[in-house]
Amino acid sequence: MTPRRKTKQIQLGSLKVGGDAPITVQSMTKTDTRDVQATLLQIWALEAAGCDIVRCAVPVREAAERLGEIKRQIRIPLVADIHFNYKLALIALEQGVDGLRLNPGNIGGTAFVQEVVNLAKERRIPIRIGVNGGSLEKDLLAKYGGPTAQGMVESALRHIRILEDCHYPEMKISLKASDPVMMIEAYRMLADQVEYPFHLGVTEAGTPGVGTIKSAIGLGTLLAEGIGDTIRVSLSADPTEEVKVGIDILKALGLRKGGLTFVACPSCGRADVDLVKLAKEVEDEFKGLNEEIHIAVMGCEVNGPGEARAADIGVAGGKGIGLIFKRGAVIRKVPEREIVQAMREEVQTFLEERRAEALLSPPVD
Repeated sequence: MTPRRKTKQIQLGSLKVGGDAPITVQSMTKTDTRDVQATLLQIWALEAAGCDIVRCAVPVREAAERLGEIKRQIRIPLVADIHFNYKLALIALEQGVDGLRLNPGNIGGTAFVQEVVNLAKERRIPIRIGVNGGSLEKDLLAKYGGPTAQGMVESALRHIRILEDCHYPEMKISLKASDPVMMIEAYRMLADQVEYPFHLGVTEAGTPGVGTIKSAIGLGTLLAEGIGDTIRVSLSADPTEEVKVGIDILKALGLRKGGLTFVACPSCGRADVDLVKLAKEVEDEFKGLNEEIHIAVMGCEVNGPGEARAADIGVAGGKGIGLIFKRGAVIRKVPEREIVQAMREEVQTFLEERRAEALLSPPVD
């Protein structure tokens, strides 16, 4: 892992972004923001899934006017997504949002940008400049013969200079494209030119299958190079799926701890249990668990015992049976049909024992 890129730190509600702050996971609601109840239900689900920051689309005035009501009933920072209409940005700021997603070159002129900046500055609300490979300015498309990393960087620098000319450095930058290679190149290029924090994303990545792969490649590559301060996985799916994938990408790189770490072998001809079915059942059983725990499901005697022993709770399958491991020791032997129930019982016991141990531990000075 490359040391993390040094960036200016900004404040987004209760969270810090950039600098040495932890890398955060974002998502965006897929409801009509005017429907407050539907939007709140989705945000509450995102909070439960571990989402750090949520963004809401603000295409019309009525949506902007609902943001305050939404903000008062959620626990994570709220970002208003604004395009073209500076008045919507002003209303969003008045409603108490924690951040704006706004391209200053697209809202009608310097005077309008300054008006937004004046109110944002008064409340110290950061602005995300969001460049998208699919919506580059026409002159840049003509100059570079279509969407390119160079064109994305040039577009970002235009918007950045507008805010800098307004003496407002409270910003973060995104350079999203549906092509992971293009977005990787763009972020790398801009990383050498500015010190603002980066929001990473492969936009329009697709359905969970291909979208997860493209996001893992794009985000994972940059994060491993020390580039990136906050991320969003864009999937054609329930937004909680975006959060789960984002968290898993960070955990795979050792950039986030907590929650469930689940490993399972791929199965092969040595397996004496239906490993694929068992792994899916165990994963589904514990997928909503937000406590830090390592669970392993293994299928045979080759790698199974070693992997299971490395987990907090694990199972190694045998012929019609499962050996249940806890903290490296075999504690039970159960029939295959009872493995999931036994895992459920042992996970619950493990968590209760750990909580009791934490209560008995002396405080650290």
